[in-house]
Amino acid sequence: MSSSVEEFRSGFRAWLRANLTGEFAGLRGRGGPGREHEAFAERLAWERHMAAAGWTCVGWPEEYGGRGATLEQQVACHEEYALADAPARVGHLGEQLLGPTLMAFGTPEQRERFLPRIVAVDELWCQGYSEPDAGSDLANVRTRAELDHEAGEWVVTGQKVWTSLAHESDWCFVVARTEPGSTRHHGLSYLLVPLDQPGVEIRPITQLTGTSEFNEVFFDGARTAAGNIVGAPGEGWQVAMATLGFERGVSTLGQQVGFRRELESLIELARRNGAARDPLIRDRIARAWTGLEIIRCNALRMLDGVAAGAPGPEASIGKIFWATWHRDLGELAMDVRGADGMTAVGAPYDLDDWQRLFLFSRADTIYAGSNEIQRNIIAERVLGLPKEVRP
Repeated sequence: MSSSVEEFRSGFRAWLRANLTGEFAGLRGRGGPGREHEAFAERLAWERHMAAAGWTCVGWPEEYGGRGATLEQQVACHEEYALADAPARVGHLGEQLLGPTLMAFGTPEQRERFLPRIVAVDELWCQGYSEPDAGSDLANVRTRAELDHEAGEWVVTGQKVWTSLAHESDWCFVVARTEPGSTRHHGLSYLLVPLDQPGVEIRPITQLTGTSEFNEVFFDGARTAAGNIVGAPGEGWQVAMATLGFERGVSTLGQQVGFRRELESLIELARRNGAARDPLIRDRIARAWTGLEIIRCNALRMLDGVAAGAPGPEASIGKIFWATWHRDLGELAMDVRGADGMTAVGAPYDLDDWQRLFLFSRADTIYAGSNEIQRNIIAERVLGLPKEVRP
């Protein structure tokens, strides 16, 4: 790496060391998968502390409040954050998804209105894509929006589901059908909708972990200003797909650091409780270690494509591989734990980290594009195989 990357890395590392102290010291490791409920207000305060020091949105251009960090510097930032065991971020959907979308497709007025508040973590965002009949098949969206010309507002009616952190969010970027009679990818628009208003109901979904990261969101005549449409009416599919393209980026290598920490902790547990004496367990641990190296190599290959401006199939390949690997790690953790893993640590449903990992990682192969959908993408769009027969 260049010296500038190392300087950037060491600067952020030093800042984390100096600031994950005092009131923030207890946040280390808080808020990970299945633990999104932990210390949310304190993590929000931490992230605003980061913003005040200029450590949010580091990859954004300086004109939009970022640092203009290179791809390599952004990777270094994510890796150091994970290595410091810093708390899970709360504003990542605004920073990593909506912000880049507005830079690419938004109007100057939209950028001026929303980007500074994302940088400062003053407004939190959620993603209104999936519906009961439009999950992996996103083009089947039925939520509709009509323009009330007299009021100058879009009126939104419909239901979204699996909406991460909607109960903590201020705004939602919503894919809605704005052309009556349109089907599939046509006639969709990308709207920015405030959640704190009449006509919006948010219902948490209780997960296997007993927590509620996901939600159902019901829109019943909810309103948003006519100018809160990103891109032209009817061109929402293009904007929505661009947003998904931003979803798998530089944070991938930071994710690998977290995975490695989990694997190393599991190895320590296997040595401590004697499970490592089982040759089958040892073999599975070796396979897990090898798999993690493959995940990292694929992530580096993906970032090479992003840097060259021509991202390839590595994102879909990587999603299948890491999701399956992490699910398998959860199963391995339960086998290492043995019978003790079947008992909750407290009443009524207090889980330890390994139980939570096992239960939450069941969703890894489903959310953000299921394994089946990713395989179809690779087969049809990358390998050019015949499309799957559909009714």
